[in-house]
Amino acid sequence: MDMTTNAINKIQEMAVEAAGKKIIENNGEFYKVDGDGDVSLIVPKNLADSAVELNTLDGFIEFIKTINERKDQAIYVHIKSANKAVAFTHLDAYGRREYLAETNAILPAIPMDDFIDTEKANIIFQSQFKKTKDRDLILKVIGNLKEEKVHQANDDGVSQAVSVKTGVASVSNVKVPNPVKLAPYRTFAEVEQPVSEFIFRLQDGMQCAIFEADNKAWQLEAIKNIQDYLTKGLQDLIQTKHITIIA
Repeated sequence: MDMTTNAINKIQEMAVEAAGKKIIENNGEFYKVDGDGDVSLIVPKNLADSAVELNTLDGFIEFIKTINERKDQAIYVHIKSANKAVAFTHLDAYGRREYLAETNAILPAIPMDDFIDTEKANIIFQSQFKKTKDRDLILKVIGNLKEEKVHQANDDGVSQAVSVKTGVASVSNVKVPNPVKLAPYRTFAEVEQPVSEFIFRLQDGMQCAIFEADNKAWQLEAIKNIQDYLTKGLQDLIQTKHITIIA
């Protein structure tokens, strides 16, 4: 912390006068004097040891609303990613910030960029993806796929035509479009899950895979959705300038 020459001189004089005292006070601040008479500022340890850890946006909002001991301080909420937000205070007199809370979304581990068997994929598409037209088409394809026909699929590098069972004894060709629009659970449950494009591919051995094809643009949409949700939930505190949201 910067001190003027006059302040330094005064503290040094006080240190000499202290004659053996280890702690001296000046203008409400405390300084430590070592055996050689050197003076150093004592920074108080009055910050929380760690932020409160939460897992939902609703819990995050409610916690911020109840921090009465910080009601006279400016609090900043930073949306760090599609699945994390933190709340911290303004810099104090010693250049420190206090991290009050953070929330991390609990998300399923969705396999991407790796081929998996269609039975496992069927479960994942139903349990870890929002319902979309393309998701339902993929489920229809992998749920009725004829194993011996996969390696004979008509593939132009973009779309694949595969043979699927359409009845008790009939088989028909279904063209799988690419890219497909899917909405995996990738952000907090309280906000809308972004729909983005994926490349869906099949290979012999009854295996399939999806590959992200939107250059992570979905993350910007998710962050915007989180910002809108927090802004609505903390509207009163934002209007009084107690809370500032940074996305």
